[in-house]
Amino acid sequence: MQEPKNRIRACYTPTTVTVYQAYAPAIGLPAAREGRFPAIWQRDRMTWIKPSFLWMMYRSGWAAKEGQETVLAIEIARQGFEWALRHACLSHYEQGLHTDRAAWKRQLKRAPARVQWDPERDLHMQPLPYRSLQLGLTGEAAHRYADEWTVAITDVTQLAHEVHALVREGNLAAAGRLRPQELPYPVEDSVLAHLSS
Repeated sequence: MQEPKNRIRACYTPTTVTVYQAYAPAIGLPAAREGRFPAIWQRDRMTWIKPSFLWMMYRSGWAAKEGQETVLAIEIARQGFEWALRHACLSHYEQGLHTDRAAWKRQLKRAPARVQWDPERDLHMQPLPYRSLQLGLTGEAAHRYADEWTVAITDVTQLAHEVHALVREGNLAAAGRLRPQELPYPVEDSVLAHLSS
């Protein structure tokens, strides 16, 4: 079956969905240890969450880029994740979806979340012909994410390194088995209607 252009793929349970972020150890290690973000984590700036493990690997250089050496798997309440989607705005203007550019800018300014669809990646970090979700949280959404929605935080940096080592060895089958297995996330079409072209 052919993949749709835009789709949310994620690890999820009946009540939670896993998203990924990468931080410097000063934030990532205490977050994983305490199960919540430390005081130095800034609630008042945009924070981007990614349900795609491989997109996080691409963004963080397999947890090697400066300031992204600690990769976190963050389980958040599905209810919160879907609230963010309902209240999100696309991060770019899309003709036919938005009335005009000015209306989109007004919506973007007010929205507590924004959505970007980026090419999904394969194990070699090459872009695939379909896209995965990045969800930016700011204002009310960022506060809710940190204080209400977060259920558990796990340091998966070692997993990132192990998968990367298998890729470097050319053992793609083992790398594919080891990486998190993401499935299409079940969300009503109405939730994403304003976020897909």
